Amino acid sequence: MQYDIKVTTTEHSRLDSVDFTNIPFGRVFSDHMFTADYQNGEWKNFQIIPFGHFSIHPACMGLHYGQCIFEGMKASRASDGTPFLFRPEEHAKRFNRSAARMCMPDFPEDLYVEAIQKLVYLDREWIPKEEGSALYLRPLMFANAEFFGVRPSDSYKMIIFTGPVGPYYAKPVSLIAEQHYVRAAMGGAGEAKAAGNYGAALLPAMKAQEQGYDQVLWLDAKEFKYTQEVGTMNIFFVVDGKVLTPATLGTILKGITRDSIMTILKEKGYEIEERRVSIDEIVEAYHAGKLQEAFGAGTAAVVAHVSRIKYGDLIMDLPPMEERHVGEMVKKEINGIRSGRLHDRHGWIVPIQQPQLV
Repeated sequence: MQYDIKVTTTEHSRLDSVDFTNIPFGRVFSDHMFTADYQNGEWKNFQIIPFGHFSIHPACMGLHYGQCIFEGMKASRASDGTPFLFRPEEHAKRFNRSAARMCMPDFPEDLYVEAIQKLVYLDREWIPKEEGSALYLRPLMFANAEFFGVRPSDSYKMIIFTGPVGPYYAKPVSLIAEQHYVRAAMGGAGEAKAAGNYGAALLPAMKAQEQGYDQVLWLDAKEFKYTQEVGTMNIFFVVDGKVLTPATLGTILKGITRDSIMTILKEKGYEIEERRVSIDEIVEAYHAGKLQEAFGAGTAAVVAHVSRIKYGDLIMDLPPMEERHVGEMVKKEINGIRSGRLHDRHGWIVPIQQPQLV
């Protein structure tokens, strides 16, 4: 379905002011953004406008009661300059799963993809050319009814904005297995990409950084026994040639990069187990000399190698980079597919052709 998206272009592009060889992650924003409003039970007012501030009422319900969800995506360019997206339909589906958990309305999946395609094409010159860099896309929906009282909002704002980014992690990351704070419990909202999940994780992450570690490795909320995910990524372990990753049982995000990596691993003939993975199993493998790799996976990071994991008084230093064969292989595969250098066997890449802009 073709939607009527009104386009108003900026009169003053900021593109020439950007140093694409030195892009701080999350601080540079492109020229345009998409917006839509949910009112009286339907989405309306579809438009692409110059990027900028907007006003909200002090009683905006999203500020008070946490009805706010988002997605993270990337746009890259092929060798011929054609911009493209990576599995946008899956991001649209996950966005709506998050919305359902937070008692928010679905956003039409075809409109989600169409809006992103038009927005990215309009700002295609903002896509960095360097491998490992990309145009980051941030779809966002929040409750904006003007009311203070605990109930679902009856109006919402949808925004999609973009910005060029370099690599999220420039070097391998170190983790602390968290034994006091929890990210999510069974029956909670851990599987949703909801803003509150990230806000509640900031204090434990800060405490980890104060001890010299980059991020938290979350454990389950009941026994503090089973690994779940890292603050910004899903997690994989390579133990004695076998790849282990925690199962998505409602407490961790169903990562699209995670799913892509699992598909690649299976194609390459690796034995992979998606199940509950206890921290004790990881410790035992480490002591036995069988913990060969650990790496995180996510849209922002793609693949981030783990250099060490702290659990209680034990510090597990992982093997050097030249021995990280599995993580490096999947990183090269994902980046190769995203850059267009490798053949896309799965239809993950969606090229963006010149759309009709009205």
